Amino acid sequence: MIIMQWRQIHRWLGLWAGALALLIGVTGLILTFFPVRDTWQAVRAEPGLPVALLAQRTAAQVAGIEEIRRLPSGDIVAYSFDGDQARASRIDPASGQVLGDYQASAVERWVRNLHRSFMLDDPGRLGAAGVALAMLLLTLSGTLMLARRLGGWRRLVAGRIRGTPAQRIHGFTGRILVLVLALSSLTALYMSASTFSLIPSDADVDPDVISAPGELPDLPVGAQPLLQALSADGLRKLNFPSPDDPEDVWTISTDAGDGWIDRRSGHVLAWHPASVARTAYDWIYALHTGQGLWAWALVLGLAGLCIPVFWVTGFLIWRQGRVQVPRLENNSPARRADTLIFVASEGGTTWGFAQALHEALARNGHAVHTAPLERFQVPESARQVFILAASYGDGQAPAHAARALDRIARLTAGTVPVTVLGFGDRQFPAFCGYAEALDRTLRAAGWPQTLPLDCIHQQSAQQFDRWGAALSRALGEELALNYVPRIPPLFPLEVVERQDYAGGTADPTVILRLRWQDSGAMARLMGRSMPHFEAGDLVGIVPPGSPVPRYYSLASGFRDGFLEICVRRMPGGVCSGFLHGLKPGDRIQAFIKSNPGFTLGVSRHPVVLIGAGTGVAPLAGFIRGNVRKTPMFLYFGARNPDEDFYFGTALRHWLEEGRLSALRTAFSRIKDGGGYVQDALRRDADRLRALVAQGAVLRVCGSRPMAAGVAEALNEILRPLGLDVRGLRERGRYAEDVF
Repeated sequence: MIIMQWRQIHRWLGLWAGALALLIGVTGLILTFFPVRDTWQAVRAEPGLPVALLAQRTAAQVAGIEEIRRLPSGDIVAYSFDGDQARASRIDPASGQVLGDYQASAVERWVRNLHRSFMLDDPGRLGAAGVALAMLLLTLSGTLMLARRLGGWRRLVAGRIRGTPAQRIHGFTGRILVLVLALSSLTALYMSASTFSLIPSDADVDPDVISAPGELPDLPVGAQPLLQALSADGLRKLNFPSPDDPEDVWTISTDAGDGWIDRRSGHVLAWHPASVARTAYDWIYALHTGQGLWAWALVLGLAGLCIPVFWVTGFLIWRQGRVQVPRLENNSPARRADTLIFVASEGGTTWGFAQALHEALARNGHAVHTAPLERFQVPESARQVFILAASYGDGQAPAHAARALDRIARLTAGTVPVTVLGFGDRQFPAFCGYAEALDRTLRAAGWPQTLPLDCIHQQSAQQFDRWGAALSRALGEELALNYVPRIPPLFPLEVVERQDYAGGTADPTVILRLRWQDSGAMARLMGRSMPHFEAGDLVGIVPPGSPVPRYYSLASGFRDGFLEICVRRMPGGVCSGFLHGLKPGDRIQAFIKSNPGFTLGVSRHPVVLIGAGTGVAPLAGFIRGNVRKTPMFLYFGARNPDEDFYFGTALRHWLEEGRLSALRTAFSRIKDGGGYVQDALRRDADRLRALVAQGAVLRVCGSRPMAAGVAEALNEILRPLGLDVRGLRERGRYAEDVF
């Protein structure tokens, strides 16, 4: 529930506070230019230069001097009066000579006022503090959400961010600058609290001290003991005693504290060390503005530059989710509907399934009302209720449905059947966890159901059709669920090479290598070119004559410069038959679908790869991309090495190169072939236990029965370690891609 609330906070703060944050980010970016410029132009005093010597040199060159200041950049500025004319001069501390007039930048002052208060004085300062608080909450919520999406805090730094270009840019820039943004927000809040005296910045010390009257002349500045002892490195300002006031004293302010000095004797009349509050404020001010820290100012500038990027990409992500919600025709009012469909969807894809169900029921004469799940209510006219609920990440509710579960739990159960259909990804341990929680709540409250809970993996149209057939039988009416997936932008691919395997008693198989035309970085950023992909991601291909795409695991990554798949021709298979008919030079249209729960990324631990048949394709892609030569161990099962040892030549080559550490095979249709892949695992049990004890991650790809047999074998092997497949999966060390 906490994560769901954070997602809502992140979304709405980003949308509504985004415009003001954008203004503060842009003005902050401009302000970071000035510390860098001032630092590079500054003429700084040599290290250890005594304040007394600096003052002596300056006083000798500047008539009517009243004050010396050391700016955060290191520049020395002398303030004086030439008659009635006030002057500020930049000083060369090595000689005291005047380098020219000093004048604070009017542009910098204007931009700073806009940044701090929107030119509205105290009300504007309060508004700026509110934006800083919003930025802090956005940073915290975004970090929490990203960690959840990547599979835990351990993967927050190294985990690969997948999704649309906007999602990748949004997450990547946030991950890089999260600490800077949080620090900038916290320092802004501290400074705002100090401005309104909610936090002390320094005690205003003004001791009642005067120079003792006497006949003695003023002690020359160069002979003042305290000024001789203090270094100009820590100087803030030095005020000269007025020649017209014999009781006036020297006053000096340094990083270490403030002092008052008798003008005639040089005795220290008072000394107040810098308070903790002042020191803290000084550091916080420097961290927020970059004053005196030019390298940090560059980092702050980068953070400010990223705020417009955050706002634009966040808006695109929000808009994409809104666009994916279809407009439903003939959506009957809820109070007159006999069938209700409620939807919980994070990215909007579940609405496409709801639309197909809505239209099928409406064609059969039902009055159907479809609405978001948070509007769950069952009127007297209802006879059937369906909930189509997607799980976000590892079993979480979509943001808009964050409170729906609690609301449903408080309702009194009725007699109308409520059927739940879940959508999720089996790579997450809590596959369809939110749908399961809904179903448990409904059953515990006493709501009846037409069908038991069913779950759809990765928006599978085929699984949805099977559910529709079961629903038709339960309702006693024929339902035509004409679900047509929303196809992402398609990209042309050209076949450049094919490698055929006869398959023997099995069906023939082909490995296809395809290339695309690179349109450049800008086209990729705008989503008009081939998107980046990794081995283990999926390529979607829409065969001629069918609106439903088929997905194939990728045996290559974008950096390989080609796209490779391994396709077995299935009896009557529309897409596999189409692909087997392709020749070099032929072109197809395809799209990329990320598979973040399965792709490998960079691993510091050994990798165990287990596959059978065409399931070896993504595993071969992992090995191909193993340029760092991380220890990788492949267990491969097939029927006959002469007929279906897919990628065999490449695997042996990678073994010689060191990209593959060891290869264990099992061929089930030849004498002494070793049986099945799970048999190969049992024969290598000692090595597997040692690898898992070292932190190895495991990837399994192949048929569902094969994966079940592998899980059973691994549970037996790992039992002495007190581990099992479920535990490894929950730790993000085990993932399957099964079909």
